[in-house]
Amino acid sequence: MPKSAESAALAQPTADPSRWKALVFIALAQLMVVLDATIVNIALPSAQQDLGISDGNRQWVITAYALAFGGLLLFGGRIADLWGRKNTFITGLLGFAAASALGGAATGEAMMLGARALQGAFGALLAPAALSLLAVMFTDGKERAKAFGIYGAIAGGGGAVGLILGGFLTEYLNWRWTFFVNIPFAIVAAVGAFLVIREPAGARNRSSLDIPGVVLSTLGLVSLVYGFTRAESDGWNDPVTLGLFVASAVLLLAFVWTESKVRSPLLPLRVITNRNRGGVYLSLGLAVISMFGLFLFLTYYLQVVKGYSPVKTGFAFLPMIAGMITGSTQIGARLMTRVAPRYLMAPGFLLASLGMLLLTQIEVGSSYPALILPAQLLLGLGMGTAFMPAMSLATIGVDPADAGVASAMVNTSQQVGGAIGTALLNTIAASATTEFLVSHAAEASRGKEAATAVQAQAMVHGYSSAIWWAVGILVTSAVIAFTFITTGRPQPGPAVAGSDGAAGAEAETPVPVIAH
Repeated sequence: MPKSAESAALAQPTADPSRWKALVFIALAQLMVVLDATIVNIALPSAQQDLGISDGNRQWVITAYALAFGGLLLFGGRIADLWGRKNTFITGLLGFAAASALGGAATGEAMMLGARALQGAFGALLAPAALSLLAVMFTDGKERAKAFGIYGAIAGGGGAVGLILGGFLTEYLNWRWTFFVNIPFAIVAAVGAFLVIREPAGARNRSSLDIPGVVLSTLGLVSLVYGFTRAESDGWNDPVTLGLFVASAVLLLAFVWTESKVRSPLLPLRVITNRNRGGVYLSLGLAVISMFGLFLFLTYYLQVVKGYSPVKTGFAFLPMIAGMITGSTQIGARLMTRVAPRYLMAPGFLLASLGMLLLTQIEVGSSYPALILPAQLLLGLGMGTAFMPAMSLATIGVDPADAGVASAMVNTSQQVGGAIGTALLNTIAASATTEFLVSHAAEASRGKEAATAVQAQAMVHGYSSAIWWAVGILVTSAVIAFTFITTGRPQPGPAVAGSDGAAGAEAETPVPVIAH
């Protein structure tokens, strides 16, 4: 080989030969974390009865996980940058397996709540490490699109898979298996990751850990997530709820100020002030608000109003999963290297809003094939198409040493969005339901059968009212994606990664290459 040709060959970054095998184990871990957010919901009534958990404390089975997960995500992302993504990923998997075993073997309320908090904490290590591993291992534009398409489909559809799996395990085995099922997932993914993942050289951050940033961000995010959780159960005017929101605002403002002053910040402000990434975090967080609310309403509608079993309810969500997988892998992945991200994200959110708009017409006697099925297909296609470029764009142009914390911001926007969505839309639905019952009190007083019918109508009216808000939120997501995200169409072939300082270069070549 001529010397010049040899030099050119050496200059080209070498793709990791095990990257597709690694994707299998990263995707498996992501599926475990995402489905765990919903699988326990189906099992909660049985677990509550067996363990003697009071009605007042049962929400903590969900809340303990959400607080630990949401509050520690930025810390987990930075740990991945400092300690190594592979090490953090495997530690997160093994810790999650141990916490799941503890939850499945729980003999009382305290043991269960402790296990859920531990699951959340190890999930906060695992989730950003998984996404940042993808960001640093897949460097070619087309391959990156395929990898993030698969990852996006799992991130979007995992919650619905959790409903199906949770229904089967609870109905045919025992609620404890909703915890034990995580153990084989985690062990297979950890062993596979240990054997095949090779983290690129030079991608680790060698700076010191920003302890004040860790404390302020964790307390601020925990206060924010807990504030929305309390708002759902105790009302928006509750003094403790208001106090949590004030504390969150003060702590997060102090966090931003600290990050602008310290030498090695936990979250370099350049990660979130970049226009494109900021647009992704904001539009994705808003979209998740609407999706989490919808999962809640449709689950209750199908089980309480339509009388579906837990397993049948889970299967009723399959069209949404199919839509998400199609949107991610067939639409998003194929078009991501051909068109600018905003031309996928904005139409995707708008398509999802059309599906949501269909669901505003829901009534007690609505037909599943005529209304709910097409609405779910539109929602799935739209969200899958939008999620795919969003997941990829969130880590584009980031210095490899900051990939973990940039990935953590994606998870944080989703986690906070989920907490807000559940609280906000549930509150709107509850208020509309109460108003309906008050205005139809005379009708409900005509007998037991009439009262039952009015109660069902009131519930559905509440869901419909809240879904109108979800439509507006999705349209807002589309507007933000279209106006904030200005990066152009990815150039063919690999592109050289630049730091955030090279804003112009990043806009030209949004698919980075990280040298191995």
